[in-house]
Amino acid sequence: MDLLIAHEKYLESGAHIGTRLATTDMKKFVYKYRKDKLVMLSIDQIDKRVREMAQLLAKYDLSKVAIISSRVYAVPAAKKFAELTGARVFTGRFVPGTFTNPSRKDFFEPSAVFVCDPRIEHQALIEATELGVLTVGLVDTDNNLRYLDFFIPCNNKGKKSVPLIFYLLTRELMKEKKMISSDAEFTAKIEDFELSGTEQDEGEVDEAGEGRDVDIEEDNE
Repeated sequence: MDLLIAHEKYLESGAHIGTRLATTDMKKFVYKYRKDKLVMLSIDQIDKRVREMAQLLAKYDLSKVAIISSRVYAVPAAKKFAELTGARVFTGRFVPGTFTNPSRKDFFEPSAVFVCDPRIEHQALIEATELGVLTVGLVDTDNNLRYLDFFIPCNNKGKKSVPLIFYLLTRELMKEKKMISSDAEFTAKIEDFELSGTEQDEGEVDEAGEGRDVDIEEDNE
């Protein structure tokens, strides 16, 4: 099966570049270890899981899907995903009780919860688990899978990686939901999911996503 996007695009985005740690949960998704000890994820596995997550989320009413995004590079990607699919986006720090306390003004009862980083957005996963709803997310090599029903293995901190994954997931999900019938009908661009220059000036520096430089020749599978 062909990849959802050219192999080179995955390499250029660094979507496959993990951290220097691979948890036990993530080792089966590792392609190799780079000379500088960074863990390389399998691009084939990333691509496959994007398709599968789209198929999974398509079974749900997207207006009841909550997407949690707290990292600076994930926020614009999550917002664009929500804009195009109708999902509900929560940005910044997730406030405890958002899913479990009906007295809150911002109370929301989801049928599925999607996190961009399970480590820093664990409160949303805990509440989703209490409710017994579907939990999915973007998972890096140093994450564990506790509270997650399904995930996409990827660099979930990179300024190019996260927008690419969201771009592909949005397109595939819209096709699964019959919102579009082909790739040609998907008019959004990868850049639409990226942090703009203005947003980057105003936002915080996402230091955890830095330092994972893309070396296309070395990373080429």
